[in-house]
Amino acid sequence: MTIPLSSPDITQAEIDAVTAVLRTPHLSLGPELPAFEAELAQYHTVPHAIAVSSGTAGLHLALLTLGIGPLDEVIVPSFAFIAVANAVLQVGATPIFAEIDPVTLNLSPHAVEQAVTPRSRAILVVHTFGVPADMHALKAIASRHNLLILEDACEAIGAQFGDPPDSHPAGSFGNLAVLGFYPNKQITTGEGGAVLAHSPADAARLRSLRNQGRQPTGDWLDHAEPGYNYRLSELACALGRVQLSRIGEILARRQAAAERYQALLQDIPGLELPPLNLPQRTISWFVYVVRLPQQIDRDHVQAALAARGISTGRYFAPIHLQPAWRSHPSSVSASLPITESIARRTLAIPFFNRITPEQQQQVAAALSNALQPTK
Repeated sequence: MTIPLSSPDITQAEIDAVTAVLRTPHLSLGPELPAFEAELAQYHTVPHAIAVSSGTAGLHLALLTLGIGPLDEVIVPSFAFIAVANAVLQVGATPIFAEIDPVTLNLSPHAVEQAVTPRSRAILVVHTFGVPADMHALKAIASRHNLLILEDACEAIGAQFGDPPDSHPAGSFGNLAVLGFYPNKQITTGEGGAVLAHSPADAARLRSLRNQGRQPTGDWLDHAEPGYNYRLSELACALGRVQLSRIGEILARRQAAAERYQALLQDIPGLELPPLNLPQRTISWFVYVVRLPQQIDRDHVQAALAARGISTGRYFAPIHLQPAWRSHPSSVSASLPITESIARRTLAIPFFNRITPEQQQQVAAALSNALQPTK
């Protein structure tokens, strides 16, 4: 495509950092790993960060560390990347799909409260598209029902929730939180992620599980428990450290791009734009997702933009309607009219750190043209 949906932002500093690692004998479990973890923890104002091979791996390990397993239920959104439900299933638990708020597109606290049963153990809170969820309300529900909170902040690094000066980073509220660094994210390590932890015991368990169940003081071939190879390489950590050092500039670029789209698209009839400002929230712009008018055929719009070399995406196809999930009992019993209505209309348009005003103008013109009534 002439204008991609996303594009990583790699500068000479990242290239130099990765090249420097290649000149050392440490390509895994070297000094870049603890340095990256320390910087992630400091940025998020939490004691511990444990780097892993992907955000999905982080979700899996976080659920295991929280003790989630068979007979447990975890409340999740269906309007999210499929990994949130897959990870719950992979630890033997049952995802319970709850409705979203129509403005923030995050879990509705009211719907979460209604979804609680005697088997509920945790709420898996996704900060959708970099918009922080209502953590005050969700933590209150968790407290009332003795539930754990796992934050999926894979789309939300740099987001803040709360009124200043008492606002805190997305990822700092839950018992554990997960970050993702796939190439379409605000910062990238190629493939990669991290788990944020408050408890030293949780951090130690996560480090063991990501490295085949080894203890830090044991021999390489001694394993304290069954684990996984979810390690993150030194190359990825070096890349991530430089990306994290640039996060202020990166988030500012994405904010400016969102504001430009808002100005370019605000007069297109029937097109709903994402909110630029929400109470108690500092948005970290992951994607820019519009909602098409009800009567518009999204496939037609995507085809029209593709014909002009403009890539788009359906963010998100609801999990409970996916072929892999639609026959699961959790999906069959789900009643999610808001999720389904909104998901039919959402369209992600090109959005990345270095998208140019000229590219955004091309996208706006093409989208406006595609939405014109056919004669």
